[in-house]
Amino acid sequence: MLLHLPTSVSEAQEFMAQGAVPVGGATLVWATWQRDGFPERAMSLRDLPEAGVIEREALGAAVVLNRIDDRVPEALRRAAAGVGTGAVRRTATVGGNLVGSTLRCLLPAALVLDSRAVTLEPERTQETDLSEAVAKQHLLLGIRWREPLVSAYDKAPGEAGGPPPPVVASAVHVDGGGRGLRVATREGYEVRCGSVPFDGDTEAALRALEETDLAALGPAAWETARRQVTALAGRLSGS
Repeated sequence: MLLHLPTSVSEAQEFMAQGAVPVGGATLVWATWQRDGFPERAMSLRDLPEAGVIEREALGAAVVLNRIDDRVPEALRRAAAGVGTGAVRRTATVGGNLVGSTLRCLLPAALVLDSRAVTLEPERTQETDLSEAVAKQHLLLGIRWREPLVSAYDKAPGEAGGPPPPVVASAVHVDGGGRGLRVATREGYEVRCGSVPFDGDTEAALRALEETDLAALGPAAWETARRQVTALAGRLSGS
């Protein structure tokens, strides 16, 4: 297998045209390749500057999870810290988790930040809807978002080899002249997200969220969402 390490967007596009298979940290695909055979060409974005960004409102797809620190909002930082083991986080990448993984532990946190995907296309780069980019498995350069006022993330304990543990993330943004609350969850492999206005009234916000895609949440996830929204309201009132 020939591994390409492009250092520019144009070079990465050239390798795409040659059929190179994108690979992040290879934590998910290596076993499959060992079983089914390795591709002739693969491509890592680890040397591409646009894919290595860590900023308050942007994160590159090639960033390994253990490098994600307090430069990014709390929800995304805690999501990265809760993925796998320390060894996994030293090799797994943002793009691999969001697009290459069925678990997508980072996705709820990215959604509550109202993130947009920056994707690499054959002729250009493009900013697009994150959920669409994930569903269509586009080649991710990174994600961009609006910095929230506050955010939170919780991942329930899980058993090795068991079903994915439930995840709940939430964030409050300034929306126009007011504030907006976004809550996203992962139950099993299903990711849901809801967005409502938020004036600090927790009960009103939770009732409004029941009219969104979050209506199907189980009791445990709802209780976590309730705790998070209550805590976010307290943090805002105390700021």
